[in-house]
Amino acid sequence: MEEEEEKGKAEADERVSVVQLLEENLGLLKRLNAVLFPINYQQRYYVQALASGPFSQLAFCGDTCVGSITCRIERTLAGRRLYILTLGVLAPYRRLGIGSKLMNIVLELSEKEEDLLDVYLHVQVNNEEALQFYKKFGFEVQDIIRNYYRRIEPPDCYLLSKNLARKLVTAD
Repeated sequence: MEEEEEKGKAEADERVSVVQLLEENLGLLKRLNAVLFPINYQQRYYVQALASGPFSQLAFCGDTCVGSITCRIERTLAGRRLYILTLGVLAPYRRLGIGSKLMNIVLELSEKEEDLLDVYLHVQVNNEEALQFYKKFGFEVQDIIRNYYRRIEPPDCYLLSKNLARKLVTAD
């Protein structure tokens, strides 16, 4: 079974292409989100996703948009942070490495940004599959936030983050 799954991942990886979210393909993200998530995203979400530049990506299998990752860059006094707004893959395309491919792109880009402190996100407490997925990439649970979600059950979530390794510069 594992051997078949690995073969499927390798075949899918060859057929999967990833492109940056742009104004021209924003409609694809809107349609994808309507299928993937129980939330109706407002225009502000799409503006933030577009503003993050290469940190928001769409995944295609052939001509079909099958997944996405969207992010928001936040500026703090200590430096910039990257918040993962959404990461999702259509059900028939899951377990083929597409979500991992999207995550790896974002993490590789994050490592190159010197003033980016961390990458963080929220995961609903009952979403064990997502929790394990993010832990695989080095994310750690920082907190449980009660009543984070207003219109979905359960309303609680985990706050996960991944600190980015930075080399400290010391004066001699």
